[in-house]
Amino acid sequence: MDDDRSDIDDDRPESGVARRTVLGALAGAGSAALAGCSGSEPDDAATDTLDPETLDELATRFAPTLFFDSAEPWFPTDPRPYTVEEDDETVVDGFVAFDGYHERYDEAGEPPNPTVFYNGVQYEDSPLAVVQFWLYSAFDQFTANFHWHDWEVLHVFVDLDTGDPQLYVASSHSRSVPNNEFLDPNPDAIPRVLSELGSHSSTLSVNENPGQFQRVGEEGLLADITNTTIDTVEDLLGIPIAYGLPRDEGMRLPFVVPEYEGEPLYDHPDLPSVSVESLVDGALTIRSLDALGSPPTDLPFRETGIAFRHADREDELADRTADEVIGYDLVQSAELEDITAFTGPQLSYEFAVPEIVEDAVASHITTTGIPWKQPRYENPALDVTAGNHRAELAERYDAIAAEESFGDGATAELDAVVARVTRAVESDDAPEGEGLTTTDAITESFVLIESDPEAVPTFGGGIAVANGIPEGDHRLTVNGAGQAPHSEELAVSADEPLTTAGVDGEIPLVARENATKVELSDAESDIDMTRTAVEDDFAGRIYDSAVDGSDAVYVHAGGAYTTEVRDADDEIGAYRIKPAPEAAGSGEPIRIDRPETGAASLAGFVADVAEETRAEVAAVAAESGDDDSDDGSSGGGSDGSEGGPSNAIHGLERALAAAVDNAERAEERAREGDKEGTNRQLENVLERIARIQERLAAAREGLSPGLANATDRRIEQATRRVKQAQESEKL
Repeated sequence: MDDDRSDIDDDRPESGVARRTVLGALAGAGSAALAGCSGSEPDDAATDTLDPETLDELATRFAPTLFFDSAEPWFPTDPRPYTVEEDDETVVDGFVAFDGYHERYDEAGEPPNPTVFYNGVQYEDSPLAVVQFWLYSAFDQFTANFHWHDWEVLHVFVDLDTGDPQLYVASSHSRSVPNNEFLDPNPDAIPRVLSELGSHSSTLSVNENPGQFQRVGEEGLLADITNTTIDTVEDLLGIPIAYGLPRDEGMRLPFVVPEYEGEPLYDHPDLPSVSVESLVDGALTIRSLDALGSPPTDLPFRETGIAFRHADREDELADRTADEVIGYDLVQSAELEDITAFTGPQLSYEFAVPEIVEDAVASHITTTGIPWKQPRYENPALDVTAGNHRAELAERYDAIAAEESFGDGATAELDAVVARVTRAVESDDAPEGEGLTTTDAITESFVLIESDPEAVPTFGGGIAVANGIPEGDHRLTVNGAGQAPHSEELAVSADEPLTTAGVDGEIPLVARENATKVELSDAESDIDMTRTAVEDDFAGRIYDSAVDGSDAVYVHAGGAYTTEVRDADDEIGAYRIKPAPEAAGSGEPIRIDRPETGAASLAGFVADVAEETRAEVAAVAAESGDDDSDDGSSGGGSDGSEGGPSNAIHGLERALAAAVDNAERAEERAREGDKEGTNRQLENVLERIARIQERLAAAREGLSPGLANATDRRIEQATRRVKQAQESEKL
C-alpha cells in the first residue's frame, strides 16, 4: 500500500461537493455540457479497422493498469470458458459464467484467467484513431442495477501523426450518466482506471495519487477528469459533471443483494459454487434500500486491493499502491466475435414509488450488451459524453461532428434532467419538532425516470443527471438506502435547455424512521386536482409536482407544513399539516380525501395556522405564571401593547385569537357564497396580521427563539394565503 494512503482517507470530506455550490450551478444553468442528445446520432465520419501492426502497438502502449476495491469479487476475465451452444449459436450463459468463475477462483485461490480485450478503429481520411480496452466480468452487483455479465470499456483517442493521446473516456453506469473523461493526458504515462466495487463503473486516475479518485484539482494534484459542468458556472465553481467514484469522495454507498424468483441469488440450486461470501462483502450490503430506518453512516470507504497490469509490462506505481498486482493477458476482441449473446434471466429488485397505491418498478434492471454489436464499437466518439470534449475533438478533427454538444449551444433539443438530492433534518432555529432544514446527503441515491428503464445513480454527493430524456411528461422517482422514496411528475420541454427536478433543483429525502406519508385524492372531491406542493415553515417549499387526481409525498415528522393544491382552473387551496412525532415510520398516512380550492379553503387554512400559533403562545403565557388581567401596575394598556414581556405575550395571543375569529368568519362567508362579506373579513384578517406583527415585536423577548421564528414564518405564510384568497375567483 502507498504510505500516504491513510492520510488521504482521513481527510475525505463528508460529501463530494458543497450543496450550495451545486444548487447555484443548477439554478443558473442555461445549457448542459453533455453530449448524446435525444434523436439522431452525430454525423461522424466512418471508421476502418486499424492495420494489425498499428493496433498491437497502440494496445501494448496504452494497455491500462486497473485498480480494484479491496472488497471486489469479480475481476476482468475471459468469457470463453463459459460458452454454450444454444440453437446453433454460441452464447455465454449467466449461470454457467457466474458459477464457473467462482469455482475456478476457489480452486486457484486467485482471479481466474485475467484478461483485457482490445479493439481499434481509425476515422476515414483522418489521423484520429481509437484503441478500446474491453473488460468482462462474470457479474455486476450494484445498489440499483445488477445483472449477469458485465462489460466496461476504456477508449483511448490517439493522433497517429503525432502519436499523442487526445482523450481518455472511461465508461460509467449508463448512457444517462456522464462518463469519466480526460482531455490531453500525459503521453508518457500508463493509463490508470479505478473500478467501482461490484458495478465496475470506471473512472480515471491521472495524477500522482494513483489509487484514489480526485474530482476537483487541489493541493497540487490534477483533477482525474476534465468534464465540464453546467453552463458557464464551471468558470466560477469548477465542478466537473461526471459519475466519478462515490466511495472515494467521502460518500457511503450500500450494496443490495440480488434476488431471483424471490430468493437471494446465492441460494439458487444452479449456482453450487456461489455462496453469500461470493458477493460484495456483507459489511457493505443490505437486503433492500428500505431495510434501514436511516441512511447508513458506518460503511467503509473505498480501499485499493488488487491491481491488474499488462503482463508484459512493469508498473511501479501499482506495486507501491496495491496489496497485490496481477498481470493480465491482452487479447483482441475479434477473437470473441463468434459469441452472439450473453444470456440470463432478469433479476428482481423493487424500486419503491410513493403513490397512494404503492407501485414497484423492476424493468430498470439492465442486462449487458455485446460490445461488437454496439454502435460505439465502430464509432467510439458516441461514448464522448462531455460536450466540451466532443467540441474539442471536432475542432481538431473534421471526422468528429460538433452539432450534438449542448455545451456549445449547437442544438435546441432538450436532453438532460438535473437535480441535487439532499437530506431533510430538523432545524435548530425551529421549535422542537416544528421545522426543518436541508443538508448534504451522506449516501448516494438512485434516480429512475420511468419512461427510461434504467436507474441512474447520483454522484458528487447527490448530483443527479439523467441524459437523453425526450420531450414530454415523465415521472421521476428517487430511492435511497434508509430513506423514504420521492416521486414527482415533471414536464420536459424542447424550449428549455435543461429541466430541473424537485424545487429549484433540490430534492430532499426523509429517513424512513422519521417519515410520514401525506396522501391526497380528488376522487370524492368537486375539483380536478392538477398540482400539489408542500412547504415547511423553516425549509420552505420542499415538494412541487404536477398530479393527475391523486398524489403522495413523504414528509419528515419533525416539520410543520402547508400543503397546497391547485385545480384545473388554477385555483389554489391550502391545508395545515403537523405530523405527530409518534406516527413517524408507522406507515399510517395523513389523508386529504376531499381537497378544496378557493377562498374558503385558504381562509380555513389561515384560521388553522393562526390557532396553532395562538395555542403555543398561550402555553408560554400560562407557564409564565401571570394571569391575563392588567391592573395598571405594569404601566401597560389593556391590550398588552406595553409593559413587560408577559403582557406583550398576552397581547400577542389576543391578536392571534382575533385573526382566528376573522379568518373563520371569512371561511363562513365564502361557504355561504357571500363574496362581499368574504372580502370584508379577509381585509380584517390582514389588519389583524399587522397587529400580530406589532405584538410579536414586543413579545419576542419573552418567547423562545424557535417560537418567535416560527411565528414570523407563519405570519408570512398566512399573509400570502389571504392575498391568494382575495384574488381567487372561486369562493
